[in-house]
Amino acid sequence: MRSTDSINAPEALVLTMVLVSAADGGMTDREIGIMSGLVQTLPAFQDFTSDALASVTERAANLLHEDEGLAHASRLICAALSPKLRETAYALSCEVVAGGEGTRRQSLEMLDFVRGELGLDPLVTAAIERGVRARYHRVDPAE
Repeated sequence: MRSTDSINAPEALVLTMVLVSAADGGMTDREIGIMSGLVQTLPAFQDFTSDALASVTERAANLLHEDEGLAHASRLICAALSPKLRETAYALSCEVVAGGEGTRRQSLEMLDFVRGELGLDPLVTAAIERGVRARYHRVDPAE
């Protein structure tokens, strides 16, 4: 991904997940596994392969190391996603953070950044966050 590149919607969804995953310094195996599972099962990735996931993930990580990489990533994501897929991007990002190894401050700050860049309605994002949080509750043996 270079400044002249454009990306398609599935690539933008992956890029958004990589942003929040890499925010705390690197992607964990668990986060990569979550992203892989989402790509394999969700309709937004119907024609997207595991090989494409690996390629886009690597390109996204390289992009974030460029000067102004975060701003560039944001422009690419916004250009590639329709309003309904922006909600999907945010939901997927929340899934990666919730399913990762603990919620780190940097990941939460990146979620705030993504939410702002995507221009999502606060009520929509609150509903997405609540739904994802409910999916990741653990069963307490005392219950």
